[in-house]
Amino acid sequence: MNSLNQIILEGNVTRQPERKTLPTGSIFCTIPIAVNRRYKTSDGSTTEEVSYFEIDTFGNLADACAKWCPKGRGVRVVGRLKQNRWKDDGGKTHSKVKIIAEHVEFKPYQKKIGESLVDDKAPKSADEGNIPLTKKQKLAMLAEAAVAAQKEQEVGEAVF
Repeated sequence: MNSLNQIILEGNVTRQPERKTLPTGSIFCTIPIAVNRRYKTSDGSTTEEVSYFEIDTFGNLADACAKWCPKGRGVRVVGRLKQNRWKDDGGKTHSKVKIIAEHVEFKPYQKKIGESLVDDKAPKSADEGNIPLTKKQKLAMLAEAAVAAQKEQEVGEAVF
């Protein structure tokens, strides 16, 4: 029987992603996100819980995420879980489950006006500070992300 290891998360970036170059020369980027879940309790009231995750990206996808995932940006991530295990200096075994992204979709910015959410006409990129993007720049951003994801699929992902 084949095993299945896939996860889909949708949330908001909680702080600026960290882009690094590994000793092997590979590009690596970690995107911290918060995922909200609303549900009704047994007494009928609505409760919200927030879960925080760190998403790891590699290669061209890491470059695109470092450029286009500033704090507050909504993202949808399709990836897999990876468990890292190690022993500390005292011989104690540790374990951490990480999320390795295979695809990242950037959501349009939204802002609150009164009680309703409306699409912000001009999202801002991490590199451009407060300068709004044009429609042409937004399309270029999406195309760049799609090309990065396609290249990652074609080349295959390095095992870390």
